[in-house]
Amino acid sequence: MRKNLLALGLCAAMLAGAAAGCGNNTNSNAGETGTPTAKGAVYYLNFKPEQADQWTALANAYTNETGVPVTVVTAASGGYEQQLKSEMAKSEAPTLFQVNGPVGLAAWKAYCYDLSGSDVVSELTSDSFALKNGDQIAGVAYVTETYGLIYNEELLSKYCELDNAKIKNASEINNFSTLKAVAEDIQARRDELGVKGAFTSAGMDSSSDWRFKTHLANIPVYYEYRDRSLSTTDAIEGKYLDNYRAVWDLYIENATCAPALLSSKTGDDAAAEFAMGEAVFYQNGTWAWNDITGYEVEDDDIGMMPIYIGVPGEENQGLCTGSENYWCVNKKAKDEDIMATLDFLSWCVTSDKGKTALTDMGFVCPFRGFTDQYAPDNPLLEAAREDIEVGHTPVDWCFTTMPSETWKNGVGAALLEYAQGTGKWDAVQTAFVEGWKTEYQASNPAA
Repeated sequence: MRKNLLALGLCAAMLAGAAAGCGNNTNSNAGETGTPTAKGAVYYLNFKPEQADQWTALANAYTNETGVPVTVVTAASGGYEQQLKSEMAKSEAPTLFQVNGPVGLAAWKAYCYDLSGSDVVSELTSDSFALKNGDQIAGVAYVTETYGLIYNEELLSKYCELDNAKIKNASEINNFSTLKAVAEDIQARRDELGVKGAFTSAGMDSSSDWRFKTHLANIPVYYEYRDRSLSTTDAIEGKYLDNYRAVWDLYIENATCAPALLSSKTGDDAAAEFAMGEAVFYQNGTWAWNDITGYEVEDDDIGMMPIYIGVPGEENQGLCTGSENYWCVNKKAKDEDIMATLDFLSWCVTSDKGKTALTDMGFVCPFRGFTDQYAPDNPLLEAAREDIEVGHTPVDWCFTTMPSETWKNGVGAALLEYAQGTGKWDAVQTAFVEGWKTEYQASNPAA
């Protein structure tokens, strides 16, 4: 999780794929034009339901071009791990699946084919996007993503023009105290601005709670890792949990709905509230673009700023950039299906049809061939690029080291109880710190 490599990977994928790739093209059966020579079939268990139809169309295009059958099955939101376990138990298991990083790999490394020397690895812009299992390459990141506080520039500019506004320009928001002052003032003057709240609803059902139990929780973990020079740990200390509480309070106390209603709010609710101009701020990432474009908010009025939590020096903090989407090839599949799957991956990242399709899905792909021609039309990606160019330090995606989904669910349940007034913050701290230790030991019994 080296921030310089993350920054390099994002810029390379967005601008020109200029960084040198790695690998020697020794294991793939694809020819120079990407035309497969392997027999067999491909079965991809897709993680991203928002791109289900596009993956199916891409699979059909590949089959029509090569004759190799490609089946795409998409797991329900929040249900990937459970469905992967079910599908892997079948005689016709997925040949291509994904893990979310080191923790996911720990559960599935026995199924991961060594991708060293394959075409898809040779196309990576940096070896930081190769997921290692010892000396082997168990997976490759196929998309880099960025998240932060998406904001409505028009509404924020309108706020700045009000008498006694806390800021005169959005660029003045570069720390938590300023963000807090602005958000609370917007909430108090929401009728003047014609909004329902400073922030969209922090829905805590399965379509939305990951934004807070995982993505927001990443930031205090990131800062603790930074202070302790860690890349993972068997025991989190919770040094920045007061900061986590402060930003969570800010979200739920200055939103479009009362905290008691959060259990009934969904991810769709939050996206709609922002898209319809009912809220100024919306915590989400570059992938949310398709959910908010084409409604009341003009594309040119959508920006993204870092999530500040009140840590000294955060004026130089950037957006959260990384990947939790790693392709893995099932080494227990038939040999011809493994080769067919490697050919399919090579075609996806080198052919014009493949690159265009991945771009249309909104992906910033860390492969050499994704030049400006394949840059998605997404102002959130432009905001991410600009954030790196001004020299801000990207926040690493440390949540890929969170010990388990059970840990996340425990934190999420405690957050909801606290928000609703039926639980204390102490329960969040216990779930965060003690839960981490317990779940790490459960996932690493030999540790």
